[in-house]
Amino acid sequence: MTSAASRPRRLGLVLLCAALLSPGLQAQPAAPAAPCDKPVYLTFDTGHMGVAPLIVDTLRRFDAKATFFLAQEPTKDGGQTMDDKWAPWWKALAEQGHDFGSHTWYHDAWVADLPDGRFRFRRAAGEQPPQMVEMSAADYCDELKQPARRFAEMTGRPMSMIFRAPAGRTSPALLAAARACGYRHVGWAQPAGFLGDELPSDRFPNQALLEQALRRIKPGDILLAHLGIWSRQDPWAPAVLEPLMQGLKQRGMCFAPLHDHPDYAQWMRKPPESLAMERPRKLN
Repeated sequence: MTSAASRPRRLGLVLLCAALLSPGLQAQPAAPAAPCDKPVYLTFDTGHMGVAPLIVDTLRRFDAKATFFLAQEPTKDGGQTMDDKWAPWWKALAEQGHDFGSHTWYHDAWVADLPDGRFRFRRAAGEQPPQMVEMSAADYCDELKQPARRFAEMTGRPMSMIFRAPAGRTSPALLAAARACGYRHVGWAQPAGFLGDELPSDRFPNQALLEQALRRIKPGDILLAHLGIWSRQDPWAPAVLEPLMQGLKQRGMCFAPLHDHPDYAQWMRKPPESLAMERPRKLN
C-alpha cells in the first residue's frame, strides 16, 4: 500500500516523464548554421612544410576548410613533402574534409611552348639549383598524375582532377594538354589573391602584407599561400594567416574548399581517373 507521503513524489515523477516525452517539450536539435554567402577560398601550395602544422592548426580553430596543391618538394627536416614521414599527416588532413590537387611532381614551371608540341620547364624546388627540362604532352600528363598516385597511396582517397601550375605559369597549349589529360587549372584572384608570402620580408613585412590583404580581398576570391617559403626570413604563417582570417570573418566572410566554388564544383564532382592499374614511380 502506498503511503500518503510517497504519493506527491510519485506524481511528480509521472509528470516529469510526461513532460520529457511530450513532443512540444522535448529538446530540439540545434538549428544548422546559416550558410555563408561571402565565401573566400584559401589554397596552399606545398613548400618546406616548416609552418604546415601551424597553418592547419589555425584552420582548425576557425573551423575552415581549404585546398592544398601537392608537389614532391624538399622539406626543412631533410625529407620531402610526400615521403613516408608526411604520409600520416596528409591522411589526417584528408579525413578533415579539405580538398587536394596536383602541383606537378617535380615543381616544374612552364617557360615556353616548343615548335614540336613539346614544352620547356624550369624545374626548381626549395634550395635546389634550377634546371631546364623539356616534356611532351604525355610527359606532362604523367607529371600531373604522379602526385595523385602518391596521394592515393598515402590516404586511400582519390585526389581531385585539378592542378596549379608552379608560379601559375601556363600557356593555352599547356592548359589544353592538361585538359586532354583530365585536369583543370586553378589560379588565384588578381591581385588580391596573391597573399605575398613568397616576397622578401625585409621589403614586404608581415604587417604590410596583412593590411594589404584586408584592403583587397572580396567575397569569392581564391587566395594563394604556401606551406613554407625558403627565401622568406620572417615566416608569413601563422603571423599573417591568423589575423587575416579573423579580419575577414569580422567582415562576414567564411572559408570554403574549392568543391564549393561555382567555377569548380561541377568539375570536381566528376569521378577521378582510376589509378589502381598504374604502377607508381619510386619516390626520389
